[in-house]
Amino acid sequence: MSTPFPFTAVVGQDDLRLALLLNAVSPAVGGVLVRGEKGTAKSTAVRALSALLPAVDVVPGCRFSCAPAAPDPDCPDGPHEPGAGTRRPARMVELPVGASEDRLVGALDIERALAEGVKAFEPGLLAEAHRGILYVDEVNLLHDHLVDLLLDAAAMGASYVEREGVSVRHAARFLLVGTMNPEEGELRPQLLDRFGLTVEVSASREPDQRVEVVRRRLAHDDDPEAFAARWAEEEAAVRTRIVAARELLPSVRLGDGALRQIAATCAAFEVDGMRADIVMARTATALAAWAGRTDVLAEDVRQAALLALPHRRRRNPFDAPGLDEDKLDETLEEFGGPDDDPDPDPGGPGGGDGQPSPDDAPQGGDTAARPEAGESGQPASGAGEQQAVRASQPFRTKVLTVPGLGDGAAGRRSRARTEHGRTTGARRPRGALTKLHLAATVQAAAPYQRARGRSGRGLVVRRDDLRQATREGREGNLVLFVVDASGSMAARRRMAAVKGAVLSLLLDAYQRRDKVGLVTFRGSAADVALPPTSSVDAAAARLESLPTGGRTPLAAGLLKAHDVLRVERLRDPARRALVVVVTDGRATGGAEPVVLAGRAAGLLAAEGVASVVVDCESGPVRLGLAGRLAEELGATAVTLDELRADSITGLVRNVQGTQRTARRAA
Repeated sequence: MSTPFPFTAVVGQDDLRLALLLNAVSPAVGGVLVRGEKGTAKSTAVRALSALLPAVDVVPGCRFSCAPAAPDPDCPDGPHEPGAGTRRPARMVELPVGASEDRLVGALDIERALAEGVKAFEPGLLAEAHRGILYVDEVNLLHDHLVDLLLDAAAMGASYVEREGVSVRHAARFLLVGTMNPEEGELRPQLLDRFGLTVEVSASREPDQRVEVVRRRLAHDDDPEAFAARWAEEEAAVRTRIVAARELLPSVRLGDGALRQIAATCAAFEVDGMRADIVMARTATALAAWAGRTDVLAEDVRQAALLALPHRRRRNPFDAPGLDEDKLDETLEEFGGPDDDPDPDPGGPGGGDGQPSPDDAPQGGDTAARPEAGESGQPASGAGEQQAVRASQPFRTKVLTVPGLGDGAAGRRSRARTEHGRTTGARRPRGALTKLHLAATVQAAAPYQRARGRSGRGLVVRRDDLRQATREGREGNLVLFVVDASGSMAARRRMAAVKGAVLSLLLDAYQRRDKVGLVTFRGSAADVALPPTSSVDAAAARLESLPTGGRTPLAAGLLKAHDVLRVERLRDPARRALVVVVTDGRATGGAEPVVLAGRAAGLLAAEGVASVVVDCESGPVRLGLAGRLAEELGATAVTLDELRADSITGLVRNVQGTQRTARRAA
């Protein structure tokens, strides 16, 4: 087994280390979500934490880690009599993003359950993580059905497996830790709220600190055991401090003044529900215990707010997480509270591992570079170019779907064959059986009961009789935006409305778990402003900085979209695409631009690409060019006003009907 990187050897990242240590002191805080760019020691710090956790006492031979003093009365391996147990190290269990449902919650032997009535249950990762850490790297990429199971287990402290009348329940209380890169997409709000604390991390911009990071990483890779031995004393000191803080925690007093500050802070930042108040209270108490105090002070409440509230105050996915610290200080001062500690413990909340804190930049700042006008690969200035216009207020859009039945990733847009949804039929299982179709299984086994020598009441079932339920649900798609940024779209009010419409569609794509991409065209060429990604935030940022001006190379935009789709089919062949062309339909520049645009549209139509044209033409005189483009694409055209959910009727039906007509005509 490889030697992990020591927790105390992590350079900087004070907020990250503190948040993890507070959960080690008080698991009731509710876990940590670590957000940050690539290569910032997120996973390294989380994996190193498990070595600092105190060992746990378990019932010998119990696969579900029951505590000897109070075993779970419903444990599948029970019942257990209270008594002495064995001690083992705390576990950190990793949940892979691509794990199956059975791997997470466990699996029943359906064949034995039907034929013998035996609950033969194989525990999953939730059982392994009980009384330990459940770590999900890239948690924002976790499939929705696994997120649902995590939410249930986190809310109830137990995992339930229900399969065709066979029921198993076991305790599942764990410290949930997730890491993610926001560039790859955001978390569902329900799961986001389940994390007690959140931390934003970024790489230091200080050369000396970066040098030390590289030096320690290389030293560990060269000789992990020797490197760990150098930090053994610091690791032991932190481990001892965690145990002492846990013993002190029940004695910490959370006074009425601190409670008023907590409630006032949550109300001032308009967080939803009461979970934030509870998490803040537990975090402030853990901070006091970590500092070796029995009273919660004002700085504990402030630090708790900075860790517990940023991810709870977001109103939509385009809001950057964070708190207005001036507003926070004003609220804490207004509502008084406990006396300030004039000389806080230097080894307390500010220094997570007892080492001197580096004098570096705060970790919570947003250091991600914002794209500037012209970053899309075209000159930042040129003939006819205008400054980027801000988008108008987004609105709720009508649902756009891809026709037919897909097999793509789970989502909420188009119809698809999925593991979850309504049952539509049965088939022989390919590989492991996951969803039994009971009626079809009985029907397959019934004709052979006499030949199999059935004599009792039980049904004689063989593996060949088992039938997998086929289900229909929803999938996520690749929504590829092709946006006209030419001079014909450059009127400020008009472009603001266009950006507002695209932003609204992006918000819809976020809610439906789609990938998105952005192609823009203006001047003499088209550009992939954003390759297909799960980060809707990144698409919104690119859209915000999109400049306008120049001619209208419509054909180039459509051909660029064709190239993007061709590459994506190779990368993810199961994910179907929906192309949304946002234009007034004009085509200028070069020889026969209209003819070339028609040919490019025909290329997409011939491949059966589902598409919608958002007609941005305005003014009293309308040429209807966008409608003509829609006909060539085999798509439907809608105006900006019709795109609103309360203004369109039957758009989905029209999209599908138009494309069927186009295919028949072809």
